Amino acid sequence: MPTLKHKQKAVCPRCGHTLLTYRHNETQITMAMASSAVVLLILSLQFDFLTFKLNGQHHSVDLWSALAVLVQNDYLSLAIVTGLATVILPAVLLIGIFWLMWARLTHHYAPYLRRIYNTVMLALPWCMAEIFLVGILVSLIKITTLAEVEIGPSFYTYIGFTLTMSIALFYFDASQTAYWVHGKKVPKQKAITPVVASKSIQRTWALLFTATILYIPANTLPIMNTNIFGKNEPNTIIGGVISLWEMGSYPIALVILVASVVVPVAKIFILAWLNFIVQTGMLDNPKVLTQYYRLVEWIGRWSMIDVFVVAMLVALIQLGNTLSIYPGPAAMAFCAVVFITMIAAMTFDARLIWQNRKSVV
Repeated sequence: MPTLKHKQKAVCPRCGHTLLTYRHNETQITMAMASSAVVLLILSLQFDFLTFKLNGQHHSVDLWSALAVLVQNDYLSLAIVTGLATVILPAVLLIGIFWLMWARLTHHYAPYLRRIYNTVMLALPWCMAEIFLVGILVSLIKITTLAEVEIGPSFYTYIGFTLTMSIALFYFDASQTAYWVHGKKVPKQKAITPVVASKSIQRTWALLFTATILYIPANTLPIMNTNIFGKNEPNTIIGGVISLWEMGSYPIALVILVASVVVPVAKIFILAWLNFIVQTGMLDNPKVLTQYYRLVEWIGRWSMIDVFVVAMLVALIQLGNTLSIYPGPAAMAFCAVVFITMIAAMTFDARLIWQNRKSVV
């Protein structure tokens, strides 16, 4: 492979996958952005995030108290998911990236860096700070129709944290880092044997079947309950989309519709289609099939927008019988659908798309 110049990348001629990229001072920039993101994340935990005001009453929350409200409402699982995806795992990811970049910059190589790299790659798909931020913006549009909302300083620092983390991840080249931490050797992969292929296919089918079953209660049961002057009003995912549309918030309604309805269904169907094609050996156009797989792998996590909207609304709107919002049983069912389809995409071995055998099982 020739030496890459600034902004050049090496691409696989068969499947189009980017193997390596090069940008001037990418290690220093990644280091600076990762450290800045950690500082901004810490600052975003120190002050008020949002304040909700209605009829002389007000309720302020920061990120930690928002999680505490979820726990107090007997939704520990939703609090754990939100805390991990928006605070804890991003912090672990950024510290790990900073450590790796510092080691590369100082030429400090040690075998334990492989474990740090593996931890970073394991945490990467589950860090959803940018999705949480979009969920907050959707929540604000919903809340402003009910009462007054004040934005606290932590909200702005969290935006800065999300931006700097995104820049750090843009400059972080996982393939080049893997090549370095493994001592300039390409890590060995487990060979595709009929047994390995069969396990991959069976696990993917099992996960897709589970996600399909859970998708039914996720859309038929209420995802949140609104208590207005003692009257309970349950809202399903589709009901929320319809309410936003009737309010005139057409772009937000379309975002929720696509992220919460279209994307999960499309992801299940596309993964099932790919798994069926791999199982039957009908691999006519592997490059196109690989592109479908990469699209599904990238877009699936964005379905968590609706879950984060519910988490923020529940944390913020707690004014007793006057106006309170509580999570519904569909919240965790839908969260499980998103996570299980993400795991299904991970268990599906994309290398099977390029097998020339008529059948792999």
